[in-house]
Amino acid sequence: MPATGADAVAPDKKMNILMLMTDQHRADTLGCYGNPICQTPTIDSIAENGTRFSQWYTPTAICTPARASLFTGYAPFRHKLLANQERNVGYIEDLPADQWTFTQELRDNGWNCGLVGKWHAGTVRTANDFGMDGLNYPGWHNAIDHPDYLKYLEDNGFPPYEITDRYRGTFPNGETGNLLAARLQQPVEATFEHYLANKTIEMMEKYAADRKTTGQPFFLLASYSGPHLPYVIPDEYFDMYDPADIRLPASVAEDFSDKPAIQRNYSQHWAFDTMSEEQDRKLIAIYWGYVTMVDMEFGRIMDAMRRLGLADETAVVFSSDHGEFTGSHRLHDKGPAMYDDIYHTGGIIHVPGCAPQVRDEFVTLLDLPATFLDLAGLDPSPAVDSRSLMPIARGEDVEWDPYVLAEFHGHHFPVAQRMLRGRKYKLVVNPESRNEFYDLEADPNELQNRYEDPLLRRPRNEMLHILYTRLRDRGDNFYHWMSSMYEVGDLDYDPTMSGLDESTYHHDEDGAQLGAGDEPGAF
Repeated sequence: MPATGADAVAPDKKMNILMLMTDQHRADTLGCYGNPICQTPTIDSIAENGTRFSQWYTPTAICTPARASLFTGYAPFRHKLLANQERNVGYIEDLPADQWTFTQELRDNGWNCGLVGKWHAGTVRTANDFGMDGLNYPGWHNAIDHPDYLKYLEDNGFPPYEITDRYRGTFPNGETGNLLAARLQQPVEATFEHYLANKTIEMMEKYAADRKTTGQPFFLLASYSGPHLPYVIPDEYFDMYDPADIRLPASVAEDFSDKPAIQRNYSQHWAFDTMSEEQDRKLIAIYWGYVTMVDMEFGRIMDAMRRLGLADETAVVFSSDHGEFTGSHRLHDKGPAMYDDIYHTGGIIHVPGCAPQVRDEFVTLLDLPATFLDLAGLDPSPAVDSRSLMPIARGEDVEWDPYVLAEFHGHHFPVAQRMLRGRKYKLVVNPESRNEFYDLEADPNELQNRYEDPLLRRPRNEMLHILYTRLRDRGDNFYHWMSSMYEVGDLDYDPTMSGLDESTYHHDEDGAQLGAGDEPGAF
């Protein structure tokens, strides 16, 4: 068996952890996930030397809830930070001050702990309130007006932020649509991404000095807004890829005929049909350029790690908070449609001493808190919805969940959704309209909703029952919507929750349903 991470460093030292995190990043932009054109040598190298997960998902495809899950190890319904502040429709906007996080746990156990870049897991409380050092910002996009970044531009004689060549469509009401991309009139060295790499390297140098003098381990997260739209990048990357080489996603054929109405509305909100195919190809080409630019900055961080002599004692993790549509299903951004384009992301863990491999277990971003605590030799149980990935990274054969469960609570348009994805089928429950059921083997692009197909009624009902049971077991009250509307199997409780009907759903000790009056007054 390959050496574990703990065996790869001196017994009196803990493994450091470096996490490189992107935002709104499609897995299929990465060379190690099969893209033959888009250049991602840094991330590909981490995958080549580590464990690449082919089935890595997000617990929810929206920034703030996903990031809150990363730090807490809680599913979104449990931590209750359910929407980005910018589009919040009444949910809480910050984690409670006493919320447990793995970062504070590391800090309390003697670790240096830092985050540089995007926080976006609250507005009043920042990463610094949860045990992390570092300059971080709360919003969804690069903080180009941050005083420290403006000083960086001034100190280096760089020009200010300015954009041209804007790409945007037209809203249904005739107003100018959301900015999707633009050409940045700055050199690469002046970009916010380059600045963040500099700040990350500065913090790593400080942590490396502490490591050398005291043996103190560190957790460091370099958290990037890119390649989140709008794709605002300089010439070198804006023009890097030829739109003629871009194949539009097959799901651009979406007609929404058997889909929830909100998807067509969302397509109109993002003004997809008001732009030409040529513009669509160029947008994807720019997006790929943004991916390559961020990968280059990650390369600078990795080079610094090696220069500081940390490579053999630092675990490196890469992931994103969620994916991006980039025209798939005639959509942009992310939102109320639980397609793999935004729920399936890249996920890689490299632990020195562990052999390179590709694994296909269903894992999620939510599993990282327990993994980090496991690496640190700490109890992972407070991360209640998280499971350590270290047994997999060590190459062990493990029993793993055959499904991935995800949830959504609204963005731009308020909506509640739950998803259960398996190897062959995917179920999406949409209480406000029609449910979705996809045969992923026959229809990997998720174009044909077969929820009402009588040929698939049996697997559909099996997954309805599994989803219902899991939601109920974990305490997600969404299951109550399912108990009256869908075929979820026999109920063993009063679904009205009134406590007033003594004849409803009583069972004997062998599980057989009792008739009215068999056990009056018992629940």
